[in-house]
Amino acid sequence: MGAVVTGLRVAADKDTGVAVVTLDRPHRLNAIDLALRDELVSAWRELRFDDTVRAVVLTGAGERAFCTGLDRDTDVPQPDSPYMADDPLLHVGPKSCNLWKPVIAAVNGMACGGAFYLLGESDFLVADPAATFFDPHTTYGMVSAYESVLMAQLMPHGEAARTALMGTAERLSAERAHAIGLVTELTGPGGALTAATAAASVIAGYPAQGVQGTVRALWAAKEAAVQRGFAQAPHLVALGNLPPERQTELFRSRRPEFRLR
Repeated sequence: MGAVVTGLRVAADKDTGVAVVTLDRPHRLNAIDLALRDELVSAWRELRFDDTVRAVVLTGAGERAFCTGLDRDTDVPQPDSPYMADDPLLHVGPKSCNLWKPVIAAVNGMACGGAFYLLGESDFLVADPAATFFDPHTTYGMVSAYESVLMAQLMPHGEAARTALMGTAERLSAERAHAIGLVTELTGPGGALTAATAAASVIAGYPAQGVQGTVRALWAAKEAAVQRGFAQAPHLVALGNLPPERQTELFRSRRPEFRLR
């Protein structure tokens, strides 16, 4: 692997057994459009079959953002039925694609909204001091359903609830994220990718069967809760989301001020 595609770079080091997957749309703050969604799904599935890759690092290009969720300019076609709503990011993460190799997220800049689909299916997070975490859904008249379910697995309930409910008014600092256990290692400036890759290299040096079994066991500890939450999510979104035109109006009138905590 190592080919450059539209919005994703995958570079595998066969000596260390580590692949670095980079969201590569810095001009859009690494927001995910449908093309990038499809590329992520393909990359995770290809990595399942590449035995030279034994650990993965996931990061975002540029300094401003790890990922800002679904690109708001993306048109998501929907069936004309309340029973068949499609969430475009539902299968964007590695676990959803049945990849049981360890994935370490190296977070730089903003990680918000739909970024939690990726963070929630990573095995642990390493962050740059400038990283921030927030969920804008409520600000724009949207239900944070899938994201909240995943956030609830990553941090204490009160922190997940506050992050989901406060919307764009607050951002969780890297220091606070480290203090509550969302982030396992807080690096020096610009050091997240290096630190995550170093950890991945250690893990990749262990026998793959034991590592992958451990990844699967750890996910088993929380997947039942995720599945139960996701089962409710489509109904909650359908009931609680404002019409798209009203969401757009709120988005365009947003205020940039926020409290960093």
